[in-house]
Amino acid sequence: MTSFTYFIGIVVVLAIIILAANIRIVPQAHSFVIERLGAYKETWDVGLHFKVPFIDRVARQVDLKEQYCDFPPQPVITQDNVTMQIDSIVFFRISDPKAYAYGVRNPIGAIENLTATTLRNVIGSLTLDETLTSRDQINAQMQDALDIATDPWGIKITRVELKNINPPEQIRDAMEKQMKAEREKREKILFAEGEKQSQITVAEGEKQSKILQAEADKQATILRAEAEKEKKIREAEGQAAAIKSVQQANAEGIKMLKEAGADESVLTLKSLEAFEKASDGQATKIIVPSNIQGIAGLASSIKESLK
Repeated sequence: MTSFTYFIGIVVVLAIIILAANIRIVPQAHSFVIERLGAYKETWDVGLHFKVPFIDRVARQVDLKEQYCDFPPQPVITQDNVTMQIDSIVFFRISDPKAYAYGVRNPIGAIENLTATTLRNVIGSLTLDETLTSRDQINAQMQDALDIATDPWGIKITRVELKNINPPEQIRDAMEKQMKAEREKREKILFAEGEKQSQITVAEGEKQSKILQAEADKQATILRAEAEKEKKIREAEGQAAAIKSVQQANAEGIKMLKEAGADESVLTLKSLEAFEKASDGQATKIIVPSNIQGIAGLASSIKESLK
């Protein structure tokens, strides 16, 4: 009885061990390819799974996260027969675990060789200058070609990048000299443009200065003319006021003579004196009375009588 119990215990322990060994948990971003008796059975996704002991087996554990392969520099020849070294990096992910498990023996090695041949084909259709200036175009062409070629393997090419393009040393020296010449050329062009702009600015400044000076001279001339006009007007007004004052004084004198009883000859003589003062050269217009001859005769008679 003791031996039987011991045997049953051993069987139970072995059963537990076998069951535990055949319980599998598939982690996130992974898949398990399962074979039964050597043939593909199914693909396990994330979660808890149980396989039949001694019949089922995990043929391959597939990582579904995006991966990359950094390949060493490859010698390539351009269309114009320039040999250069180019290294590339390929990003990919597994889209079909079954195809990945059974499509190709060494997927990474296959991608590396396929990348090298595709790179040679693409670069062989381009010149050196096109190769150096068309990285985006080369990346896109290689991605399309690699994605089509690796699709039967269950691999999706997500991105291809050329890391370094290394032309021969002689080409690099020539390119550096060309770049130096281009920089010197741009420097001279910029200096010439600066000088040109400076001259234009100076000329514009001189032009503006002359315009402002002409405007100032014009304004000064106008102001001088206005001042001269005002001066003449004031002088004329002063002369008119002076003549008016003299006439008013004479009128007052004649009025006083009349009031004192002076006869016609005295009044006439006073009028003649007023006329003499009005015609002393200060007035610009003289009105000669129509009876000037009679007044002159009267003045002569008065003068003779005074002798």
